[in-house]
Amino acid sequence: MSLGWAGAIGPAVLLAGFLYAALEDWRIREVSDRLWLLLSVIGAGAGYLVWAAPTPLGLGVWTLMSAFVIEHLLPWDVALERRQSWLPGAVEVAAYAGVGLAVFVLAWRFGIGSGGVTPAVIAVLLSVYFARALFELGVLYGGADAKALMTAGILVPLFAAPVVPVPANAVGLLGLTPFPVVVLIDAALFSLAVPIALAVRNLLDGNFTFPRGFTGYVIPVEELPRRFVWVRDPFLHGEEEAVESTEEDVALRRRQADELRAKGATEVWVTPQIPYVVLLFVGSVAAVLAGNLLFDLLAAL
Repeated sequence: MSLGWAGAIGPAVLLAGFLYAALEDWRIREVSDRLWLLLSVIGAGAGYLVWAAPTPLGLGVWTLMSAFVIEHLLPWDVALERRQSWLPGAVEVAAYAGVGLAVFVLAWRFGIGSGGVTPAVIAVLLSVYFARALFELGVLYGGADAKALMTAGILVPLFAAPVVPVPANAVGLLGLTPFPVVVLIDAALFSLAVPIALAVRNLLDGNFTFPRGFTGYVIPVEELPRRFVWVRDPFLHGEEEAVESTEEDVALRRRQADELRAKGATEVWVTPQIPYVVLLFVGSVAAVLAGNLLFDLLAAL
């Protein structure tokens, strides 16, 4: 099904926005929530033209889902946390349960389709749940990664029309899969290049040992404050302390470099802080061009 010119808004904005986010993530390993908010607002607005059913119910449910995504990008929890530390968490649990229950009841009552709850609405809901679950499980390390997937969900809930022709079976599965899931699967496939590249680097430097040769490399201690890395060997107390900004991260590595120099160390084994938004951008490009690469591969076998 062709969605016309309006249907191109979401993919175009997503690719442009993710490119900018990838450059920021590569440069400072940090992406501002303002970018995700801007992209999500655009996605919500475009969704009224593309994804919302032209009925009071359809427009209302799309508004609910748009608000559900956007609330993750607003600092509404700060004031509540000042009153009670547990209050933001309780409100968010209630929101997750309430929105999910509302969509389920409406889909049960009015059905799934143009006359009820559209598949795109369900895809957005599943995308938010999926991203949040991966974040809570530690699969997505940074909040920016989860917010990127939620933003992708509101911009492009479903995308079953890849630019490059793919097997029919793959297209059928693609039409049932929320777009952020496709992006994440494609990004995960490209992420396999990271351990291979590390192994090649270590082999060329004569530092390869199994298995850590696939996860890190050696750098001079003097370079530590200028690199986005985690110190692994020698072990330093406090190396896993939480950091919430680029400035805190750089300050941590400066302290670690000072401690290593005090111990007489000249080299240190590190693992890179992977700029995962870069991989999500590559995954989004692959998803728009060829859909789910894993589906394509399995369908071709």
